[in-house]
Amino acid sequence: MKLQSLVLAAATALTMTTAFAVPAGTWSVAAGAHYVDPKSDNGTLDGSLSVDVGGDARPTLTGEYFIANNVGVELLAAIPFNHDITLTTADGTEIEGETQHLPPTLSVQYHFDGYNIPLNIKPFIGVGVNYTTFFKEKLYTGSSANLEIDDSVGIAGHIGVDFPFTPTDAFRIDARYIDIKSDVSLNGEDLGEVDISPWVYGIAYVKNF
Repeated sequence: MKLQSLVLAAATALTMTTAFAVPAGTWSVAAGAHYVDPKSDNGTLDGSLSVDVGGDARPTLTGEYFIANNVGVELLAAIPFNHDITLTTADGTEIEGETQHLPPTLSVQYHFDGYNIPLNIKPFIGVGVNYTTFFKEKLYTGSSANLEIDDSVGIAGHIGVDFPFTPTDAFRIDARYIDIKSDVSLNGEDLGEVDISPWVYGIAYVKNF
């Protein structure tokens, strides 16, 4: 009976605290910056060319609509990220290049709001799908070289914490893992697959409406 009473009390308390959660119909906009940090080993092309893709930071903007209490659908947008590319041959010769990409990401997220968490922090988690499109690919070889990196579709995970400083304003830190794997070709010849799969770290100012 004591255990049943404790379970009932906990359930009642949870219901009471979640009554003050972010209500359905709320809009949230976050403006900030994110750093795309590709994984360290980006694969091998054409059987012998090791690939290294550099990181980059750019301003970002997200919009989120809460379809239920504490449950939101978020879209991430950014200005194009620019990444240096280094191809290293078997004998150690390096070929430099670069590419730009846009990584719009759509996620469904749950915000732990209304749970009386210390310091009033508001963690959240999310999962979704990322579409990355590459453009302006270049190789600095001294001769004409048409490098192409195919667009990528993959899953994306999202974690973060909001630190409110007014009822409608907050400071956010977050991190995403995005599965980005793309086929690469040079002058129309398939070279293989590059695995970028970055962690994306960010900060932002958040406004709720």
